[in-house]
Amino acid sequence: MAHHVDIHVGKRVRHRRWLIGMTQQQLAEQVGIKFQQIQKYETGANRVSASRLWDIADALDVPVSFFFEGLDEEAATAGEGGSVPADLMGDKEALDLVRSYYAIPENQRRRLFELARVLSDVA
Repeated sequence: MAHHVDIHVGKRVRHRRWLIGMTQQQLAEQVGIKFQQIQKYETGANRVSASRLWDIADALDVPVSFFFEGLDEEAATAGEGGSVPADLMGDKEALDLVRSYYAIPENQRRRLFELARVLSDVA
């Protein structure tokens, strides 16, 4: 059974790769491995070594610490119910929304954010 940290790191790899529009094949080529290995990392089936994580971070243009962000919060909220999916980074609809949001010009994005905040307060 996969360790929860390996699963979290894999989700963060997938999240970042997806946000920058990189395929598993492209990431694998930059890191020098087969794309099937990237699949295994992203699902947490295989543990990422420190040196490989360093290479992946370089290819995805993030610090290594990026892959561990939110790990404490995830553990603290495990088992809590709520309207936000437990695996927000694994939710394709949420990631599509984030990608679309950041494609909007900043001034319009701020207005959209305020509208969403008001609507969520009303609900």
